[in-house]
Amino acid sequence: MEEKLNKLKHTLGKISDLNHASAVLGWDQQVSMPELGALERGEQLGTLGELAHNLFVNDEVGQLLEDLAAETKNLDPDSDEARLIKVTKRQYDRDTRIPSEMIAEFARVTTVAHGEWAKARSQNQFSIFQPHLEKIVEMVREMADLFKPYDHPYDPLLDMFEPGMKTSDVKQIFDTLRPQQVELVKAISESKQVDDSFLHLNFPKQAQWDFGVAIAEKFGMNWERSRQDYAAHPFTTSFGLDDVRITTRIHEDLPASALFSTMHETGHALYELGFNRDYRRTPLADSASLAIHESQSRMWENLVGRSRNFWTHFYPQLQTAFPQQLSNVDLETFYRGINKVEPSLIRVEADEATYNLHVMLRMGIEIELMEGKLEVKDLPEVWKSRMLDYLGVASATDADGVLQDVHWSGGMIGYFPTYALGNLVSVQLWEKMHQDMPDLDENISKGQFGEMLQWLRTNVHQYGAKYEPQELVQRITGSKIDPKPYMRYLNHKYQDIYGF
Repeated sequence: MEEKLNKLKHTLGKISDLNHASAVLGWDQQVSMPELGALERGEQLGTLGELAHNLFVNDEVGQLLEDLAAETKNLDPDSDEARLIKVTKRQYDRDTRIPSEMIAEFARVTTVAHGEWAKARSQNQFSIFQPHLEKIVEMVREMADLFKPYDHPYDPLLDMFEPGMKTSDVKQIFDTLRPQQVELVKAISESKQVDDSFLHLNFPKQAQWDFGVAIAEKFGMNWERSRQDYAAHPFTTSFGLDDVRITTRIHEDLPASALFSTMHETGHALYELGFNRDYRRTPLADSASLAIHESQSRMWENLVGRSRNFWTHFYPQLQTAFPQQLSNVDLETFYRGINKVEPSLIRVEADEATYNLHVMLRMGIEIELMEGKLEVKDLPEVWKSRMLDYLGVASATDADGVLQDVHWSGGMIGYFPTYALGNLVSVQLWEKMHQDMPDLDENISKGQFGEMLQWLRTNVHQYGAKYEPQELVQRITGSKIDPKPYMRYLNHKYQDIYGF
């Protein structure tokens, strides 16, 4: 068995190297690649994707997995060896359904589409991106069909990002969540609005960058293993256990944008930097799912970064960094301002009370695209009408509407639900963390995060992709993904801020 396992790991290591090389090219595409490099970059990514795919789906890997599955039946099912074979077999069964030429073509199509999306967004013209999105939707439908029979055509797409979850599972969660969030937003809208005018002054770019970097370091970011750059849409990517990159964007008249995006992406990076080193160059050195990934970023961004405890320690430092803007703004006014609830157009700038509604809108659109009930050409108007329905606001431009997210240009249909699921998981973990660490709030108010990070390393990060998301959440909290803790958190927080 050991010989076969080592042989499998050798091949998996090569595949990991190819995937990380693709990640380097993807990072460069969004951070520093010149505009006209998109076509050749798509060809390069297509070649690497095809090589990695062919290396993985060959008959030798399949035979090794079959042999190892038989030989490890008597192993502890939770052992690293047994889990590696299980996770790899699951990926193998999925990837063998997708032809390598489709993988390569999809990489080429989405790389070109990303550049056209960026152009369409900058020019506020959906028609530039439309034919590329139509091709992506067509290809994604074809990929989903490769996984028949399924309960719903969205299932195989969701499963790529959230293993084990079904469309019906997420719908059930969202059907419970949406009316409660709508009720909360209504109660807030009937209360006296908080003042956040001080967050719309001019905050110098470099000072914003410096403060964000300092907070990331406080959270536990190690710049010998990571770095931060600028990008149009903040993201995190990994080239290995010791090279995890984050990006941010800075608006001088919206300082909260860069600060909280840096906190958010730092949460993602800390997760990736915490994987068990024994999993290096194997499929276990990955996130359990994107919801688990998002639970980490939203925890640091919101549960820590938007808390009163956090700013008890850090607000004097922020005032020192921006004396002209904040010297006359007291802590409580600042705390309420950064937690202002106001339905808005942009998902990544949305407050906690309305954020999930943005996600539910997108999931509904994706499901209808996959069902063939909605055509790409109709998206701008559908987007506007549903924003009115879900949030009571409508975008005047495509850039603030249907073109605001990068995900569809990358073919990531099935991704959006994981954002809201991650919010729910973050609070489930938060409640458990408080049970295990009664002094957590006190530590945060002192600017001390080492114990919190260690708890996450021990309970979440180290396991990587060893457990499926629902399984991991249940192991830690005793429950699968559940919206009730999240609504408890939101209601308690906003009743305090808005006094209803």
